[in-house]
Amino acid sequence: MLLRSRCRVALMVAFVAVLTISLCPKVSAEEDVVHMVKGVVKHIDKDTKTMVVKAGDGTEHTIKWTDKTTVEGGKDVGEGIKEGSKVSVKYTEKAGEKTAVGVKDVGKGTAKAVD
Repeated sequence: MLLRSRCRVALMVAFVAVLTISLCPKVSAEEDVVHMVKGVVKHIDKDTKTMVVKAGDGTEHTIKWTDKTTVEGGKDVGEGIKEGSKVSVKYTEKAGEKTAVGVKDVGKGTAKAVD
């Protein structure tokens, strides 16, 4: 009787372990990976809430922003960032669409340091 009880407990522990291991990759795959690009804003479209950032290597990234996108200084991306601004953009990418999480105007900080 005691042996059967131990076997049941061992079987349940093994089942829970297998179930836990099988669910872990699914949970981590759902987490958003945040990327970052630094470059110059080439174009801003306030109607579609998108901006084109040209990185130092010459690649152009079209990135949209939302109401949840944070901008250093507390302004909206369309108001606080202008074409020609040097920016650092943190974004997520799903199905080829890049969405800004945060935008920082890095040109302003360096200008103050030089003065």
